[in-house]
Amino acid sequence: MEQLGENAIRASFVNCSKGEARRISLPKGLAELPWADLDFLGWRDPGAPDRGYIVALRGGEPVGVTLRVPQGGPRSMAKTTLCSVCLTGHAGSGVSLLAARKVGASGRDGNTVGTYICTDLACSLYVRGKKVPELTMRYKESLSVEERVARMTGNLDAFLDKVFQVQGAPVG
Repeated sequence: MEQLGENAIRASFVNCSKGEARRISLPKGLAELPWADLDFLGWRDPGAPDRGYIVALRGGEPVGVTLRVPQGGPRSMAKTTLCSVCLTGHAGSGVSLLAARKVGASGRDGNTVGTYICTDLACSLYVRGKKVPELTMRYKESLSVEERVARMTGNLDAFLDKVFQVQGAPVG
């Protein structure tokens, strides 16, 4: 992913108001992020742990979505969970259900879509082996890094398609 500046990131958000986008806490050290290893920019807000953000390229343009952790009970720390975007296995709370408000009238009506994703939103680093999850049992895959990246971006695109989908209308 090419490096994005603060203005481009804030302007990319599609499921919140411009005022909300201006108040988003961007990741610290934005210029120092490993941009060459990122297929999308994902981060959690340290000041609001129930919030996360993803900025991905769609049609060559950055598109950002705000995410929330739905209210619910604590997850079992003994359980191993799998991210539905990068398919990385994590122990305990390494995967969270994150929900995105849908775009347009559907989102203003309160409709959301969710997915189980790496809690730290570092999927790009996991598929490249730049970051290793804390697991008692590691999964070994025969896919190349390029194939894992393609699978991950396809899974993220499928989730983002749902964010953009109008009730009853086909995605396209």
